[in-house]
Amino acid sequence: MSLNIEDLKNKVYNFPTKHKEGFVQDEIDILLKDYPDINMNKFHNALMGITCMLINDEIVTYHCDIEKALCCGIDNRDLRIWAWD
Repeated sequence: MSLNIEDLKNKVYNFPTKHKEGFVQDEIDILLKDYPDINMNKFHNALMGITCMLINDEIVTYHCDIEKALCCGIDNRDLRIWAWD
């Protein structure tokens, strides 16, 4: 699978999320359907230890973290040390 980072950013940041702050799990699941060959272990590993927020009893994951996790899953790689925030 070829990764175009600008297309990925546009997709993540323009995705119609319920909360402007980021994604709830149902939205992440919908987004992932566009990447059937993604390495889900790499995707989930990239999300380990991130900061999320709680809005109306829903966990919200920031756009930037979803973008990084998608990059890792699509590229089949771990999160790079410089990518930690």
